[in-house]
Amino acid sequence: MSTATHRIPLYEPEFAQHPHAAYQRMREQFGPLVPVDLAPGVPATLVVGYEEARRILGDPQRFPADPRRWQTSIPDTCPVRPMMEWRPNALRSAGAEHARYRAANTSALAAVDQHALRDHVELVAEQTINAFKADGKADLLSQYSWPLAFQTLSYLLGCPDEVGQRIADGMAKIFDGVNASIGNQIMAQAVADLVALRRQYPGDDVTSGLLAHVARLDDTEMGQQLITLYGAGIEPLTNLITNTLLEMLTNSEFSGDLHAGDASVREALESVLYRDPPLANFAMTYPPRPADIGGYLLPADEPVVISYAACNNDPALGAHRPLGNRAHLAWGAGPHSCPASSHAYLIAEAAILHILDALPEMDLDTRRDDLAWRPGPFHRSLVALPVTFPTS
Repeated sequence: MSTATHRIPLYEPEFAQHPHAAYQRMREQFGPLVPVDLAPGVPATLVVGYEEARRILGDPQRFPADPRRWQTSIPDTCPVRPMMEWRPNALRSAGAEHARYRAANTSALAAVDQHALRDHVELVAEQTINAFKADGKADLLSQYSWPLAFQTLSYLLGCPDEVGQRIADGMAKIFDGVNASIGNQIMAQAVADLVALRRQYPGDDVTSGLLAHVARLDDTEMGQQLITLYGAGIEPLTNLITNTLLEMLTNSEFSGDLHAGDASVREALESVLYRDPPLANFAMTYPPRPADIGGYLLPADEPVVISYAACNNDPALGAHRPLGNRAHLAWGAGPHSCPASSHAYLIAEAAILHILDALPEMDLDTRRDDLAWRPGPFHRSLVALPVTFPTS
């Protein structure tokens, strides 16, 4: 692989529309480790083999998440740099730094009242649906999933709507890789404003919990923990809700009875996390030395990106496929696995159950094949999810 001159671009619209066909071609041409470009002139290795991914995710010594040596050669204008660059947070740190940041995050998240969270999601869901239910049509992404994820995360973090709006705007620019450096600046200022507010007026929220933790995070560290939480909480959660609603509307496994209840929604959520996770390619690591994985030599200081979507569906697993969809990698694995997966499950399930109960006769307002997906190497995100429904 190290001698290959051809790299697969992950930023093209064609890849976003048909990623699984692209993963299949990658395997046929390169095997489990694929040379790709995350942006023009930004090489990386995409891991599409399940076993190789598990080995890399479980070996933080050889595959640390700290990108500082890599980014010395990456200009500030690079569209994927804000998504990948070093930040003093759990996602982009290794060793003792990672342990300190992760302890603060897991403690603050563990203090969340799950019953109060579900009540809040249901309240927001009802208010959001009431805004469009008389129209007979809606875009469930922009009119339901996104505002619900945004308002729920602002509730969890004790964030005023105006500040949260700026954070969400900056994060969307970073995920899309369009005006990403501007998005980085917008987001940095907004989280700084949130930290200052909660230092002065602590509350019963995750931000205040982080501030009170024995890790004694400074303002810069606090801002970067919040960026991670927003990054994990708005875009991926929006996409998880939207992509699962798409399955409920179009997949014969789930569409027979949109009022099927909790079990069917959980199965649809797991199907999406297995087949089309909202973060399709992520968990970047940066080996400081050339690293051998099953006879493939990965270069030093070049990103190694795990394709959750491809690895979950790796045909090499064959009869040895892990039991059940919960063996998927959508939440990561190893020391950097998502500490908020239970919160995301709760929010997504409550949001989906509520709208299926409120609008049980929804139909997709276009053919599934005509839906457009946003370009970008990291996310699996629709442009819109238009539906129609009776206006009773």
